[in-house]
Amino acid sequence: MARTLHFYAFLLLVFFSRNFCAQSYTISGKVFDSESKEPLPFVPVLIKGTTVGGTTDFDGNYSITTDKLGDSIIASYVSYKKLTRAIKRGVTQVVNMPMVLEGVNLLEVVVKAGENPAHRIIRNVIAHKDFNNKRRLGAYQYETYNKVEFDLNRIPKEMRERKIFKPIQFVFDNVDSINSGEKPSLPIFITEAISDMYYRSDPTLKKEVIKASKVTGIENTSVTSVMGDMYQNINIYDNHILVFGKDFVSPISDNAFFYYKFYLEDSLFIGSTRCYQIRFKSKRPQELCFSGNMWIADTTWAVKRLEMSIPKDANINFINAANVVQEFTQVDSTWMLSKDRLIIDFAMNKNQVGIYGRKTTSYKDFKINQPKDVKFYEFGDKIVVEDSAMKHTDEFWNSHRHDSLSIREKKIYHMIDTIKTLPVYKTWVDIFTIFVSGYKVVNNFEIGPYFNLVSYNRIEGTRVRFGGRTSSKFSRWYELQGYVAYGFKDEKFKYSLGFKSFITKKPRRQLIGMTYKSDYEILGQSQNGFSQDNIFASLFRTSPLTNLTRVDQTYAWYEREWLDGLTSRITFAGRTITPLVTSTYQYYKNDGSIGTKENIKNTEARLNVRFAYKEKFISGDFSRISLGTKWPVFQVNYAKSLQNAFRGEYDYQKVVLNIFDRIRLISLLGYTDYTAEVGKIYGAVPFPLMELHGGNETYVYDYMSFNMMKYYEFASDQYASVGVFHHFEGLLFNKIPYVKKLKWREVVTCKALWGSVNEKNRRTLIFPTTLNALGNEPYVEFSAGIENIFKVFRIDALWRSTYLRPKAIDNFGVKFGFQLAF
Repeated sequence: MARTLHFYAFLLLVFFSRNFCAQSYTISGKVFDSESKEPLPFVPVLIKGTTVGGTTDFDGNYSITTDKLGDSIIASYVSYKKLTRAIKRGVTQVVNMPMVLEGVNLLEVVVKAGENPAHRIIRNVIAHKDFNNKRRLGAYQYETYNKVEFDLNRIPKEMRERKIFKPIQFVFDNVDSINSGEKPSLPIFITEAISDMYYRSDPTLKKEVIKASKVTGIENTSVTSVMGDMYQNINIYDNHILVFGKDFVSPISDNAFFYYKFYLEDSLFIGSTRCYQIRFKSKRPQELCFSGNMWIADTTWAVKRLEMSIPKDANINFINAANVVQEFTQVDSTWMLSKDRLIIDFAMNKNQVGIYGRKTTSYKDFKINQPKDVKFYEFGDKIVVEDSAMKHTDEFWNSHRHDSLSIREKKIYHMIDTIKTLPVYKTWVDIFTIFVSGYKVVNNFEIGPYFNLVSYNRIEGTRVRFGGRTSSKFSRWYELQGYVAYGFKDEKFKYSLGFKSFITKKPRRQLIGMTYKSDYEILGQSQNGFSQDNIFASLFRTSPLTNLTRVDQTYAWYEREWLDGLTSRITFAGRTITPLVTSTYQYYKNDGSIGTKENIKNTEARLNVRFAYKEKFISGDFSRISLGTKWPVFQVNYAKSLQNAFRGEYDYQKVVLNIFDRIRLISLLGYTDYTAEVGKIYGAVPFPLMELHGGNETYVYDYMSFNMMKYYEFASDQYASVGVFHHFEGLLFNKIPYVKKLKWREVVTCKALWGSVNEKNRRTLIFPTTLNALGNEPYVEFSAGIENIFKVFRIDALWRSTYLRPKAIDNFGVKFGFQLAF
């Protein structure tokens, strides 16, 4: 009996010992890039010596619950070094895993016989693109949650310890970069938006209704309109993906095999879907291609998961790193994007202080093929910001966010609000404002622009100017502006005074304005050229400036936005134009003798209509920054003189039509900009009122002017002009050893002008000896240049091929320019 009891006791001991040893435990944590601290999605994590493991989710988190024992876990991911971390046997624990990037020299897969298996898969993906692209649907709608954050990063420890950063030292103390996987940074902006997105294909219309928006770190509420889904979406099924104005080739474009190498890495189940993991990278260095991994669903050949980045050698500026992560879910046989993350690391140079941008988006509540009525969408791509969008409480956000805020993100809201109250923050904002706008904000006023404070020309000598405008603190509805200037050589004052005011801001902008100005001008100068009192024009002129005219003018205007991208302006202008060099204008009298006029007086009504389909803006209080459009931009200008009204002397009409567009060729060849303009004047006008074609007498390249033409060299009463600018984006330089490291880019241009002046207009006022009418042949000039020199400079060699000057050297020129472009 005792032996039997001992036996059962032994069995119970073994049973409980086995259950104790087999007790399950959980290992969890985050896998992230050791340098950027960004989470790495879809990374396999395995307990060493077992077959037990898991895969990180969209946010880089993993969790493994098992009863298998091991002493370490392993994370392995393409282009990263394999990482092994010790674990405590059988104990629930958190193990974060910072992975180190191994570099771009990935091992090639050699296919010894037969076809590369990845190619068969990619061919099927391309063949099924149209079906898997959500745009083939008749209609769809969904709710979007967008979260965007910008941080100042790579702030060196020695800089953080400087006196200027002491007031915000608490920010860095709140970030534990070792334990949390977050990197020390200074948050400067965070926004959230919840919106409903609507699409129908016939006709193609979009509408987004932003229901809620929360912006911290910037006071410009118009940012809300571009933080929804319409501007923040990368569609992998497009042949080309526009990133920072650059045309990147999609890894599943129709021509993908010309640009990419593909490798089949693995096959696995994601949920119940069998997927193939395909690694891809560019065939040639520095081309605008991506590198990364995608997981392709078997049978449907749709993209289930995507992780791709811009290679470090790509010919793009100010981007240290850029990464896109997307996850798709199947809705009624259609694969819809369900999660999306975009990470951008901006900096002038790799190791300098920069800005780190992070956008996370999620999508839910899909409705397929349930189109709204056409009237619902209105015109173009409509974005509506509900009046209550900025007024929601914290309770609303807590219940409507698709994902809750992390502890760090909750701190950021508080930190940014605190930082904005510190004097050091206001100092930084002032410096940035001066650099960007040219104005120094002093309470209710802005003083500037600083580049017009001092200048020099041969007529005025040294010129000083003081001016400004009211700031948004004074009013967000109207603005007063003005200046006074004085020339020490001509000993005369010049001045201007004006205002502009909103009539309405919603649903469409309406403004009125009026200005009186008495100053010297370069008649016919391009809108992009330096004004005559710009300090940079004084420093970089090719010859002394003498072609100035005194213009006393009053103009009043009304501007209205009719639709997104469609605006009109009506202007009434009165001008008195007085010559400075010759002191009088000369004309032929009826008897053939020559008479003189001290000035000419003109009054006219003008109408300008501008149409840019689907163009969107970020609006300041009175200025707007265009986010561009993929469509041509059209402008129509009509002017009618008002003879005898307000001393107007002439009777004429003037019509000008203008078009600008960008043509994107295949990514390898770059892109082409072109502009074309035609104009005609009906009636008799003096040469100051004709089209004085814009020349350029500075060493600075001006894309809107004829750079080898002088001021007042040609005039027309009817004309046509065209300009073509092709940017090769490094097509040649990217192939030259050593040179390709400079990331230079080639650019060529051609400009041509046809024009004439009828005999009646030649006699209205006698042309100066320097002014001419074009003959039977057009004026033509060419240029070839290098842009992206040190990321900010360009230099162009230009030559004039018609209307040649006597000295050959005068038909050739070199000009430089400044440009900030990705």
